[in-house]
Amino acid sequence: MNKVSRIPSYLSAEHLGPWDTFLVQIDRVEPHLSAELRPLAPVLTRPMRALIVNVPIRLDNGEMAHFEGYRVQHNLARGPGKGGIRFHPDVTLAEVMALSAWMTVKNAVVNVPFGGAKGGVRVDPKRLSTAELERLTRRYSSEIHILLGQDKDIPAPDINTNEQTMAWIMDTYSMNEGRTAMGVVTGKPVSLGGSLGRRDATGRGVFVATAEAARHLGMQIAGAKVAIQGFGNVGEAAARLFSDAGARVVALQDGSGSIFNRAGLDVRAVKAWRQQNRSLIGAPGAEAISADSFWSTDADILVAAALENQITAANAGLIRARILCEGANGPTTPEADLMLQEQGVTVIPDVLANAGGVTVSYFEWVQDISAFFWTEDEINARLDRIMREAFAAVWDAAQTRGLPLRTAAFVLGCERVLMAHKVRGLYP
Repeated sequence: MNKVSRIPSYLSAEHLGPWDTFLVQIDRVEPHLSAELRPLAPVLTRPMRALIVNVPIRLDNGEMAHFEGYRVQHNLARGPGKGGIRFHPDVTLAEVMALSAWMTVKNAVVNVPFGGAKGGVRVDPKRLSTAELERLTRRYSSEIHILLGQDKDIPAPDINTNEQTMAWIMDTYSMNEGRTAMGVVTGKPVSLGGSLGRRDATGRGVFVATAEAARHLGMQIAGAKVAIQGFGNVGEAAARLFSDAGARVVALQDGSGSIFNRAGLDVRAVKAWRQQNRSLIGAPGAEAISADSFWSTDADILVAAALENQITAANAGLIRARILCEGANGPTTPEADLMLQEQGVTVIPDVLANAGGVTVSYFEWVQDISAFFWTEDEINARLDRIMREAFAAVWDAAQTRGLPLRTAAFVLGCERVLMAHKVRGLYP
């Protein structure tokens, strides 16, 4: 089956972006699947369900505005859909499809009982007031209500959404159902059944996965030079944990620019500056550098924790790090991935590296259903164990089969999903 035939008819074959990246990844992994499961691989190349909704709201000035929203369930063979909701002006259906597909694989790699889903609204949230954002969130929640449920599809925060967004979604769903339904979303405030440790979970998973890779490669985290793209929830938490472990965070980059300090940045001081000034530039003890200089930073570890398609054929050759950890979803294009392999860079793929968030979301879901909550130390210990076990499984598969970590992770995750399809059978 050629790649174009795998493109759903409701999408143009042009400008597919992340979805095309996912299809290339499936093309690369398919030959390595077991003979028993390889015939089922086309299941992974089509989302199970895609919903496009109009989201009309009344603006504060009395005018009506319309926004386009999406919720995609890629695969539910292993459990209810799980995946975040992002608010961003560049959200597209193809992007949400890809993100939902990566969630399918990611959940299988860390072996939590979820399928893959994702949602988004094409909007620039910075241009809306808090009241307008609430109305947008509630209307979008109502429009996708038919897909949601703690045993059907469980959203979580993503880019430009947070605990408050999840609280609005939970309340909207609960009002429509006539009961309080804490388990319908994760990443909620602790006061509404949210889990301790959730805010740092993705960044913590990035740190644990990188530490495991470093250990296998004979590297020490203490004293290692780290560059991090993205200084939001994931990048900041990862930077803090690396710094606390004795690493030197020498470079940071986000939408406001790039900064550098060869001796190591004071991560907490940079965070305080960023919160106050909405920019990394000018942070204490930091030198502003160009984007190209960021990618070519003399660093042992590079963390990509921003958006998809950030590492391309144009900048992959600049990277000098020994380890690249993908804190974001799909930050590396297929062409760049091959270049990094040739350069000897160990890439910890997104479906493994950033799975800490969904793992603690799973913990939150379990706690909500059981109405029994754990301490933060218990949550962090469980997260560390699951991330280490998942990394070990992927590393062993890579070594045994002679594969890059990304391919090994996809083989492991895809085979778990396809085995679920095989034993469940086809209905009707």
